[in-house]
Amino acid sequence: MKQFIQQWVGKIPNISGFEQPVSAAVMSALVLLLALVAFFAAKRIFVHLIHKLFTKTESDLDDIFVRRKVFSRFAYLAPSWVIYKLMPMALEGYPVLAKFTAIGVSIYCVIVLVLVIDSVIDSLVDLYRSFSISRQIPIQSFAQVTKLVVYFIALVTIVSFVIGESPLKLFAGLGAMTAVLMLVFKDPILGFVAGIQLSYNNMVGIGDWVEIPQHNADGDIMEIGLTTVKVRNFDNTITTVPTQSLINESFKNWRGMQESQGRRIKRSIFIDVNSISFCDEARITKYSKINYIKDYVAQKQQELDEHNAKHHSNTKESLVNGRRITNVGTFRAYILAYLRNHPQINPDLTLLVRQLAPTAAGLPLEVYAFSAEKNWAKYEAIQADIFDHLFAVANEFDLKVFQNPSSVDFANALTR
Repeated sequence: MKQFIQQWVGKIPNISGFEQPVSAAVMSALVLLLALVAFFAAKRIFVHLIHKLFTKTESDLDDIFVRRKVFSRFAYLAPSWVIYKLMPMALEGYPVLAKFTAIGVSIYCVIVLVLVIDSVIDSLVDLYRSFSISRQIPIQSFAQVTKLVVYFIALVTIVSFVIGESPLKLFAGLGAMTAVLMLVFKDPILGFVAGIQLSYNNMVGIGDWVEIPQHNADGDIMEIGLTTVKVRNFDNTITTVPTQSLINESFKNWRGMQESQGRRIKRSIFIDVNSISFCDEARITKYSKINYIKDYVAQKQQELDEHNAKHHSNTKESLVNGRRITNVGTFRAYILAYLRNHPQINPDLTLLVRQLAPTAAGLPLEVYAFSAEKNWAKYEAIQADIFDHLFAVANEFDLKVFQNPSSVDFANALTR
Protein backbone atom coordinates (compact mmCIF):
# COMPACT_ATOMS: atom_id res chain seq x y z
CA MET A 1 0.00 0.00 0.00
CA LYS A 2 2.85 2.37 0.81
CA GLN A 3 4.53 1.70 -2.53
CA PHE A 4 1.23 2.18 -4.35
CA ILE A 5 0.69 5.60 -2.75
CA GLN A 6 4.27 6.65 -3.51
CA GLN A 7 3.85 5.60 -7.16
CA TRP A 8 0.56 7.46 -7.39
CA VAL A 9 2.03 10.60 -5.85
CA GLY A 10 4.98 10.39 -8.27
CA LYS A 11 2.60 10.70 -11.20
CA ILE A 12 1.25 14.05 -9.99
CA PRO A 13 2.49 16.91 -12.23
CA ASN A 14 5.09 19.33 -10.82
CA ILE A 15 5.54 17.20 -7.70
CA SER A 16 9.23 16.65 -8.17
CA GLY A 17 11.09 17.09 -4.88
CA PHE A 18 7.94 16.88 -2.72
CA GLU A 19 7.09 13.22 -3.15
CA GLN A 20 8.03 12.22 0.42
CA PRO A 21 6.04 14.88 2.38
CA VAL A 22 3.00 14.52 0.13
CA SER A 23 3.11 10.73 0.47
CA ALA A 24 3.40 11.06 4.24
CA ALA A 25 0.46 13.47 4.34
CA VAL A 26 -1.72 11.22 2.17
CA MET A 27 -0.88 8.14 4.21
CA SER A 28 -1.48 10.02 7.47
CA ALA A 29 -4.89 11.13 6.19
CA LEU A 30 -5.73 7.53 5.26
CA VAL A 31 -4.66 6.33 8.72
CA LEU A 32 -6.88 8.93 10.39
CA LEU A 33 -9.74 7.90 8.10
CA LEU A 34 -9.23 4.24 9.06
CA ALA A 35 -9.13 5.26 12.73
CA LEU A 36 -12.44 7.07 12.31
CA VAL A 37 -13.94 4.02 10.59
CA ALA A 38 -12.66 1.79 13.41
CA PHE A 39 -14.24 4.09 16.00
CA PHE A 40 -17.67 4.08 14.35
CA ALA A 41 -17.46 0.31 13.80
CA ALA A 42 -16.71 -0.24 17.48
CA LYS A 43 -19.29 2.31 18.61
CA ARG A 44 -22.15 1.40 16.27
CA ILE A 45 -21.63 -2.34 15.95
CA PHE A 46 -19.72 -3.77 18.91
CA VAL A 47 -21.13 -1.52 21.62
CA HIS A 48 -24.63 -1.55 20.12
CA LEU A 49 -24.71 -5.35 20.05
CA ILE A 50 -23.53 -5.60 23.66
CA HIS A 51 -26.12 -3.05 24.84
CA LYS A 52 -28.85 -4.84 22.94
CA LEU A 53 -27.79 -8.19 24.41
CA PHE A 54 -27.74 -6.84 27.98
CA THR A 55 -31.11 -5.13 27.70
CA LYS A 56 -32.73 -8.43 26.69
CA THR A 57 -31.61 -10.25 29.81
CA GLU A 58 -34.01 -10.61 32.72
CA SER A 59 -31.47 -9.39 35.27
CA ASP A 60 -31.03 -5.67 35.82
CA LEU A 61 -27.52 -6.09 37.18
CA ASP A 62 -25.81 -6.11 33.78
CA ASP A 63 -27.69 -2.92 32.87
CA ILE A 64 -25.49 -1.14 35.41
CA PHE A 65 -22.48 -1.51 33.10
CA VAL A 66 -24.52 -0.12 30.22
CA ARG A 67 -25.71 2.84 32.30
CA ARG A 68 -22.17 3.59 33.45
CA LYS A 69 -20.97 3.54 29.78
CA VAL A 70 -18.23 0.98 30.37
CA PHE A 71 -18.38 -0.46 26.84
CA SER A 72 -19.00 2.92 25.22
CA ARG A 73 -15.70 4.15 26.62
CA PHE A 74 -13.93 1.00 25.45
CA ALA A 75 -14.86 1.97 21.90
CA TYR A 76 -12.54 4.99 22.10
CA LEU A 77 -9.55 2.62 22.21
CA ALA A 78 -10.18 1.38 18.66
CA PRO A 79 -8.95 4.49 16.77
CA SER A 80 -5.90 4.80 19.01
CA TRP A 81 -4.89 1.20 18.21
CA VAL A 82 -5.15 1.90 14.46
CA ILE A 83 -3.08 5.09 14.74
CA TYR A 84 -0.49 3.44 16.97
CA LYS A 85 0.01 0.57 14.50
CA LEU A 86 -0.13 2.39 11.16
CA MET A 87 1.06 5.96 11.80
CA PRO A 88 4.77 5.01 12.22
CA MET A 89 4.69 3.55 8.71
CA ALA A 90 3.08 6.71 7.34
CA LEU A 91 5.66 8.94 9.07
CA GLU A 92 8.64 6.71 8.42
CA GLY A 93 10.72 9.58 7.06
CA TYR A 94 9.87 11.89 9.96
CA PRO A 95 11.04 10.22 13.18
CA VAL A 96 10.45 13.27 15.42
CA LEU A 97 6.86 13.67 14.26
CA ALA A 98 6.32 9.93 14.58
CA LYS A 99 7.67 10.04 18.14
CA PHE A 100 5.33 12.89 19.16
CA THR A 101 2.42 11.02 17.58
CA ALA A 102 3.26 7.88 19.52
CA ILE A 103 3.47 9.87 22.77
CA GLY A 104 0.12 11.55 22.08
CA VAL A 105 -1.55 8.23 21.31
CA SER A 106 -0.08 6.68 24.45
CA ILE A 107 -1.37 9.54 26.62
CA TYR A 108 -4.76 9.25 24.94
CA CYS A 109 -4.89 5.51 25.68
CA VAL A 110 -4.00 6.08 29.33
CA ILE A 111 -6.81 8.66 29.70
CA VAL A 112 -9.34 6.34 28.06
CA LEU A 113 -8.26 3.43 30.25
CA VAL A 114 -8.64 5.61 33.35
CA LEU A 115 -12.18 6.53 32.28
CA VAL A 116 -12.97 2.86 31.67
CA ILE A 117 -11.61 1.84 35.09
CA ASP A 118 -13.56 4.71 36.68
CA SER A 119 -16.77 3.43 35.07
CA VAL A 120 -16.00 -0.16 36.13
CA ILE A 121 -15.47 0.93 39.75
CA ASP A 122 -18.74 2.90 39.73
CA SER A 123 -20.52 -0.10 38.22
CA LEU A 124 -19.17 -2.43 40.90
CA VAL A 125 -20.24 0.01 43.62
CA ASP A 126 -23.75 0.21 42.13
CA LEU A 127 -23.80 -3.57 41.86
CA TYR A 128 -22.74 -3.90 45.50
CA ARG A 129 -25.44 -1.47 46.59
CA SER A 130 -28.09 -3.76 45.12
CA PHE A 131 -27.35 -6.24 47.92
CA SER A 132 -28.66 -5.77 51.45
CA ILE A 133 -25.21 -6.18 52.99
CA SER A 134 -24.20 -2.82 51.50
CA ARG A 135 -26.19 -1.08 54.26
CA GLN A 136 -24.01 -2.68 56.91
CA ILE A 137 -20.64 -2.55 55.14
CA PRO A 138 -20.38 0.48 52.82
CA ILE A 139 -17.51 0.45 50.32
CA GLN A 140 -17.80 3.97 48.92
CA SER A 141 -14.64 5.13 50.70
CA PHE A 142 -12.67 2.16 49.35
CA ALA A 143 -13.85 2.95 45.83
CA GLN A 144 -12.70 6.55 46.21
CA VAL A 145 -9.27 5.49 47.42
CA THR A 146 -8.97 3.06 44.51
CA LYS A 147 -9.82 5.84 42.08
CA LEU A 148 -7.21 8.12 43.64
CA VAL A 149 -4.58 5.41 43.23
CA VAL A 150 -5.61 4.87 39.59
CA TYR A 151 -5.47 8.61 38.88
CA PHE A 152 -2.05 8.88 40.51
CA ILE A 153 -0.64 5.95 38.53
CA ALA A 154 -2.09 7.39 35.31
CA LEU A 155 -0.56 10.81 36.02
CA VAL A 156 2.89 9.33 36.66
CA THR A 157 2.59 7.19 33.52
CA ILE A 158 1.69 10.22 31.39
CA VAL A 159 4.64 12.18 32.79
CA SER A 160 6.95 9.24 32.02
CA PHE A 161 5.74 9.23 28.40
CA VAL A 162 6.41 12.96 28.08
CA ILE A 163 9.93 12.90 29.54
CA GLY A 164 10.82 9.54 28.03
CA GLU A 165 11.66 7.77 31.26
CA SER A 166 10.40 4.52 32.73
CA PRO A 167 7.42 4.89 35.10
CA LEU A 168 9.27 2.69 37.62
CA LYS A 169 12.05 5.27 37.89
CA LEU A 170 9.52 8.00 38.56
CA PHE A 171 7.83 5.93 41.24
CA ALA A 172 11.20 5.28 42.88
CA GLY A 173 12.07 8.98 42.81
CA LEU A 174 8.68 9.98 44.18
CA GLY A 175 9.09 7.46 46.99
CA ALA A 176 12.29 9.13 48.09
CA MET A 177 10.71 12.58 47.89
CA THR A 178 7.46 11.66 49.65
CA ALA A 179 8.43 13.13 53.03
CA VAL A 180 9.59 16.40 51.49
CA LEU A 181 6.54 16.67 49.28
CA MET A 182 4.19 16.03 52.18
CA LEU A 183 5.89 18.74 54.24
CA VAL A 184 6.07 21.38 51.51
CA PHE A 185 2.69 20.71 49.90
CA LYS A 186 0.76 19.68 53.00
CA ASP A 187 -2.08 22.20 52.63
CA PRO A 188 -2.49 21.79 48.85
CA ILE A 189 -2.55 18.00 49.20
CA LEU A 190 -5.12 18.11 52.00
CA GLY A 191 -7.16 20.65 50.08
CA PHE A 192 -6.96 18.61 46.90
CA VAL A 193 -8.15 15.45 48.63
CA ALA A 194 -10.88 17.38 50.45
CA GLY A 195 -11.98 19.00 47.18
CA ILE A 196 -12.29 15.59 45.54
CA GLN A 197 -14.37 14.32 48.46
CA LEU A 198 -16.60 17.40 48.42
CA SER A 199 -17.19 17.12 44.69
CA TYR A 200 -17.56 13.36 44.55
CA ASN A 201 -20.04 13.24 47.45
CA ASN A 202 -21.82 16.36 46.20
CA MET A 203 -21.56 17.90 49.66
CA VAL A 204 -21.38 21.52 48.54
CA GLY A 205 -21.55 23.48 45.32
CA ILE A 206 -21.23 27.03 44.11
CA GLY A 207 -24.25 29.02 45.28
CA ASP A 208 -25.15 26.72 48.18
CA TRP A 209 -26.23 28.41 51.40
CA VAL A 210 -24.07 27.00 54.20
CA GLU A 211 -23.62 27.61 57.91
CA ILE A 212 -20.18 26.93 59.38
CA PRO A 213 -20.36 28.04 63.04
CA GLN A 214 -16.71 27.25 63.76
CA HIS A 215 -15.65 29.93 61.26
CA ASN A 216 -18.61 32.33 61.74
CA ALA A 217 -19.65 31.72 58.13
CA ASP A 218 -23.31 31.97 57.15
CA GLY A 219 -24.01 32.67 53.50
CA ASP A 220 -23.57 31.51 49.92
CA ILE A 221 -20.49 29.71 48.59
CA MET A 222 -18.68 31.88 46.05
CA GLU A 223 -15.69 29.74 45.18
CA ILE A 224 -14.29 26.30 45.98
CA GLY A 225 -10.52 26.38 45.54
CA LEU A 226 -7.70 23.95 46.15
CA THR A 227 -7.02 25.12 49.70
CA THR A 228 -9.88 27.52 50.57
CA VAL A 229 -13.62 27.95 50.19
CA LYS A 230 -14.99 31.50 50.00
CA VAL A 231 -18.37 32.20 51.60
CA ARG A 232 -20.19 35.49 51.10
CA ASN A 233 -22.07 36.10 54.33
CA PHE A 234 -25.46 37.78 54.37
CA ASP A 235 -23.86 41.00 55.69
CA ASN A 236 -21.77 40.98 52.47
CA THR A 237 -18.57 40.12 54.30
CA ILE A 238 -16.48 37.26 52.93
CA THR A 239 -15.25 34.39 55.09
CA THR A 240 -12.40 32.20 53.85
CA VAL A 241 -12.63 28.64 55.15
CA PRO A 242 -9.96 25.92 54.69
CA THR A 243 -11.29 23.31 52.28
CA GLN A 244 -10.33 20.40 54.52
CA SER A 245 -12.35 21.90 57.41
CA LEU A 246 -15.54 21.07 55.49
CA ILE A 247 -14.48 17.43 55.70
CA ASN A 248 -13.09 17.44 59.25
CA GLU A 249 -15.79 19.62 60.84
CA SER A 250 -19.56 19.72 60.71
CA PHE A 251 -21.50 22.31 58.74
CA LYS A 252 -25.08 22.84 57.60
CA ASN A 253 -25.99 22.98 53.92
CA TRP A 254 -29.41 24.50 53.21
CA ARG A 255 -29.53 23.08 49.69
CA GLY A 256 -31.94 20.35 50.81
CA MET A 257 -34.41 23.00 51.96
CA GLN A 258 -34.02 24.98 48.74
CA GLU A 259 -34.68 21.86 46.66
CA SER A 260 -37.57 20.66 48.83
CA GLN A 261 -41.24 21.64 48.69
CA GLY A 262 -41.19 24.05 51.61
CA ARG A 263 -39.27 25.92 54.28
CA ARG A 264 -39.90 25.11 57.91
CA ILE A 265 -41.66 27.42 60.34
CA LYS A 266 -40.92 26.47 63.94
CA ARG A 267 -41.86 29.15 66.43
CA SER A 268 -43.81 29.30 69.70
CA ILE A 269 -46.33 31.69 71.16
CA PHE A 270 -46.23 31.77 74.98
CA ILE A 271 -49.58 31.76 76.79
CA ASP A 272 -49.97 33.14 80.32
CA VAL A 273 -51.11 30.10 82.31
CA ASN A 274 -53.27 32.34 84.51
CA SER A 275 -55.56 32.99 81.53
CA ILE A 276 -56.20 29.28 80.83
CA SER A 277 -59.67 28.15 81.92
CA PHE A 278 -62.69 25.97 81.13
CA CYS A 279 -65.26 27.22 78.64
CA ASP A 280 -68.79 28.03 79.79
CA GLU A 281 -71.86 28.04 77.55
CA ALA A 282 -71.30 31.65 76.54
CA ARG A 283 -67.76 30.95 75.37
CA ILE A 284 -68.80 27.81 73.50
CA THR A 285 -71.50 29.79 71.73
CA LYS A 286 -68.93 32.48 70.91
CA TYR A 287 -66.43 29.97 69.54
CA SER A 288 -69.13 28.24 67.49
CA LYS A 289 -69.42 31.36 65.37
CA ILE A 290 -65.77 31.18 64.23
CA ASN A 291 -65.74 29.72 60.72
CA TYR A 292 -62.54 27.70 61.02
CA ILE A 293 -63.53 25.83 64.21
CA LYS A 294 -67.34 25.78 64.35
CA ASP A 295 -67.39 22.15 63.22
CA TYR A 296 -64.62 21.31 65.69
CA VAL A 297 -66.49 22.90 68.60
CA ALA A 298 -69.72 21.04 67.76
CA GLN A 299 -67.92 17.71 67.33
CA LYS A 300 -65.84 18.21 70.48
CA GLN A 301 -68.84 19.18 72.57
CA GLN A 302 -70.76 16.13 71.38
CA GLU A 303 -67.79 13.88 72.16
CA LEU A 304 -67.45 15.29 75.68
CA ASP A 305 -71.19 15.09 76.39
CA GLU A 306 -71.22 11.42 75.37
CA HIS A 307 -68.16 10.70 77.51
CA ASN A 308 -69.59 12.48 80.57
CA ALA A 309 -72.95 10.72 80.17
CA LYS A 310 -71.26 7.34 79.84
CA HIS A 311 -69.24 7.86 83.02
CA HIS A 312 -72.12 9.59 84.91
CA SER A 313 -70.08 12.72 85.48
CA ASN A 314 -72.08 15.41 87.30
CA THR A 315 -70.63 18.42 85.54
CA LYS A 316 -73.12 20.85 87.13
CA GLU A 317 -71.88 20.34 90.67
CA SER A 318 -68.21 21.03 89.97
CA LEU A 319 -66.05 22.13 87.06
CA VAL A 320 -63.63 19.36 87.99
CA ASN A 321 -66.15 16.63 87.21
CA GLY A 322 -65.96 15.12 83.74
CA ARG A 323 -64.25 16.53 80.69
CA ARG A 324 -64.71 20.08 79.43
CA ILE A 325 -63.58 22.27 76.58
CA THR A 326 -60.74 24.64 77.46
CA ASN A 327 -59.96 27.94 75.81
CA VAL A 328 -56.33 26.98 75.19
CA GLY A 329 -57.33 23.67 73.55
CA THR A 330 -59.81 25.50 71.34
CA PHE A 331 -57.18 28.09 70.46
CA ARG A 332 -54.78 25.30 69.50
CA ALA A 333 -57.46 23.79 67.24
CA TYR A 334 -58.04 27.21 65.71
CA ILE A 335 -54.33 27.69 64.92
CA LEU A 336 -54.21 24.29 63.22
CA ALA A 337 -57.32 25.02 61.14
CA TYR A 338 -56.01 28.48 60.29
CA LEU A 339 -52.72 27.03 59.00
CA ARG A 340 -54.50 24.35 56.98
CA ASN A 341 -56.47 27.04 55.21
CA HIS A 342 -53.50 29.36 54.74
CA PRO A 343 -52.63 29.65 51.02
CA GLN A 344 -48.87 29.92 51.70
CA ILE A 345 -48.60 26.79 53.87
CA ASN A 346 -47.76 23.49 52.14
CA PRO A 347 -50.38 20.96 53.33
CA ASP A 348 -48.40 17.99 51.99
CA LEU A 349 -45.60 18.45 54.55
CA THR A 350 -45.67 18.10 58.34
CA LEU A 351 -48.23 20.43 59.93
CA LEU A 352 -48.95 20.45 63.64
CA VAL A 353 -49.53 22.72 66.63
CA ARG A 354 -48.28 21.28 69.89
CA GLN A 355 -47.86 22.15 73.54
CA LEU A 356 -44.35 22.19 74.89
CA ALA A 357 -43.34 21.88 78.52
CA PRO A 358 -44.39 24.96 80.55
CA THR A 359 -41.60 27.37 81.39
CA ALA A 360 -41.20 30.49 83.49
CA ALA A 361 -42.42 32.39 80.43
CA GLY A 362 -45.72 30.49 80.28
CA LEU A 363 -47.12 27.66 78.18
CA PRO A 364 -45.50 27.45 74.71
CA LEU A 365 -47.79 26.63 71.78
CA GLU A 366 -45.40 25.69 68.98
CA VAL A 367 -46.30 26.08 65.33
CA TYR A 368 -44.53 23.46 63.19
CA ALA A 369 -45.33 23.92 59.52
CA PHE A 370 -43.71 24.48 56.13
CA SER A 371 -44.06 27.59 54.03
CA ALA A 372 -44.56 26.93 50.33
CA GLU A 373 -42.40 29.97 49.62
CA LYS A 374 -38.65 29.40 50.22
CA ASN A 375 -37.32 32.85 49.34
CA TRP A 376 -35.91 34.34 52.55
CA ALA A 377 -37.69 37.70 52.44
CA LYS A 378 -41.04 36.24 51.43
CA TYR A 379 -40.70 33.43 53.97
CA GLU A 380 -40.09 35.90 56.80
CA ALA A 381 -43.10 37.97 55.67
CA ILE A 382 -45.36 34.90 55.69
CA GLN A 383 -44.12 33.85 59.13
CA ALA A 384 -44.61 37.35 60.50
CA ASP A 385 -48.16 37.59 59.08
CA ILE A 386 -49.10 34.29 60.71
CA PHE A 387 -47.90 35.30 64.15
CA ASP A 388 -49.30 38.82 63.80
CA HIS A 389 -52.66 37.18 63.41
CA LEU A 390 -52.15 34.72 66.27
CA PHE A 391 -51.08 37.44 68.72
CA ALA A 392 -54.09 39.54 67.79
CA VAL A 393 -56.63 36.70 67.91
CA ALA A 394 -55.48 35.24 71.24
CA ASN A 395 -57.68 37.74 73.12
CA GLU A 396 -60.75 36.37 71.32
CA PHE A 397 -60.16 33.13 73.20
CA ASP A 398 -59.75 34.96 76.51
CA LEU A 399 -56.06 34.14 76.56
CA LYS A 400 -53.17 36.44 77.36
CA VAL A 401 -49.85 36.24 75.61
CA PHE A 402 -47.04 36.22 78.18
CA GLN A 403 -44.36 38.86 78.34
CA ASN A 404 -42.14 40.02 81.18
CA PRO A 405 -43.40 43.09 83.06
CA SER A 406 -42.21 46.40 81.67
CA SER A 407 -41.93 49.85 83.24
CA VAL A 408 -45.44 50.63 81.99
CA ASP A 409 -46.83 47.62 83.87
CA PHE A 410 -45.14 48.74 87.11
CA ALA A 411 -46.38 52.29 86.63
CA ASN A 412 -49.97 51.10 86.11
CA ALA A 413 -49.69 48.88 89.20
CA LEU A 414 -48.58 51.83 91.33
CA THR A 415 -51.45 54.04 90.17
CA ARG A 416 -54.10 51.52 91.10
